[in-house]
Amino acid sequence: MPNPAPPLPEAKAPDIALSEFFDGHPVATFAIDRAHVITHWNKACEHLLGWARSDMVGTSNQGLAFYARKRPMLSDLIVAGDADALERHRRSAVIPGAYEAEDFFPNIGAGGHWLHFTAAPLRDVDGVVVGAIESMRDVTERRVAENALRRAHDNLEHLVEKRTFELAEANALLEEDIRRRRAADAELRQRNLELTELNAKLSVTQQQLVQSDKLASIGQLAAGVAHEINNPIGYIFSNFGSLQSYLGQLFTMLDAYQKAEAGAAPEVAAELGAMREAIDLDFLRQDIPNLMRESKEGIVRVRHIVQDLKDFSRTDGNQEWVWANLHTGIDSTLNIVANEVRYKADVVKHYGAIPEIECLPSQINQVVMNLVVNAAHAMGEQRGAITVSTGGGADPSEVWIEVADNGSGIAPANLSRIFDPFFTTKLGFGGSGLGLNITYNIVTQLLGGQIRVESVLGKGTAFILDLPLVVPAADPAA
Repeated sequence: MPNPAPPLPEAKAPDIALSEFFDGHPVATFAIDRAHVITHWNKACEHLLGWARSDMVGTSNQGLAFYARKRPMLSDLIVAGDADALERHRRSAVIPGAYEAEDFFPNIGAGGHWLHFTAAPLRDVDGVVVGAIESMRDVTERRVAENALRRAHDNLEHLVEKRTFELAEANALLEEDIRRRRAADAELRQRNLELTELNAKLSVTQQQLVQSDKLASIGQLAAGVAHEINNPIGYIFSNFGSLQSYLGQLFTMLDAYQKAEAGAAPEVAAELGAMREAIDLDFLRQDIPNLMRESKEGIVRVRHIVQDLKDFSRTDGNQEWVWANLHTGIDSTLNIVANEVRYKADVVKHYGAIPEIECLPSQINQVVMNLVVNAAHAMGEQRGAITVSTGGGADPSEVWIEVADNGSGIAPANLSRIFDPFFTTKLGFGGSGLGLNITYNIVTQLLGGQIRVESVLGKGTAFILDLPLVVPAADPAA
């Protein structure tokens, strides 16, 4: 062991009390003088660093207790007054002029130790630095705990970052799933709406088919009745002509008898004169021809009605597209609905010069009937007028039919709905709400035309049909 160096002349040896204080201090502490020579090395230093006091006091080997070679400690920098080196350390917040440092020393102990240093100057009564004192605290446990905490914090941050990334991915997948579900829900709602609309259209179509089937059945029945009536009417008409001829012959015979009456016996002539007066033969000779004429006119009218009924139903006619005269069909229809109209309105016809058109006559008859019956129902308490007009369109390839009335008119709120199926304002007449819908479908879809409505509430309504002369080309399946 090296012998302790003698103290410098200007330094005073530590007294016993100061030595006892150092030894009793639980914190490892040593002191140096102005020559950087160790003057005190307490037992805590011996225990912490493994260097005996006898080996250190009086030497300048304080750096060797910590490093592999000699190097200045904080206390050496304070004694040397090396301000630049001291500025690289932390100033003490408690002790004026003191500095702190902390470092890891692998040579101390089995696995090394973390030490926290605090060095402060020692001054004489005049304030002159005569040495320095430096203490060390073992902060290995704290640093290990801090390192473990830092690693745990780093691990936690990494885990949080990883979980955040996973959550972001999961959130993106969830958002994508939500978007797909919303898209699927929207598509499902759209399909439900389309299905609802399709069901509504199917229901309307079914009702229209039922109504059309009823109309077809009624048309067949009417045609059958008309055919059955037409046969006896033919017999009656034929027999009526024969009867009229026979009556003419009888009247001729009566004239002959009346001429022969003057040459007959007086009692026979008196009896014949009394009989002639009793039956009022002169009146019969005048009235019977009138009765026969009126009856013949009635029979002819019945034949016309029956023929119009057959033409309207068209069950015995050609159901293919044919060239037809619109006026003939309109007249037949007006004759059929005469009983529906005659008590409510007068029918006025204004026919223009129009050519025949390619059409289904029974369908046009159906349209005219619907419009005329609706016009009759639109009349108020006073008798009105229904005007049926025809003419050529502005386009030479079209003709038009107009059914106008001076009835109650249509409310503006209902104008956009009159062609909707099952919409009706004729509650008192038991309307089905399909007449105008069927009319619209026949004109626009079947005949390839257009239908326009002009109405003034309280003044009347006009329906104008624009029909092509030639049926437009269409899908045969339609």
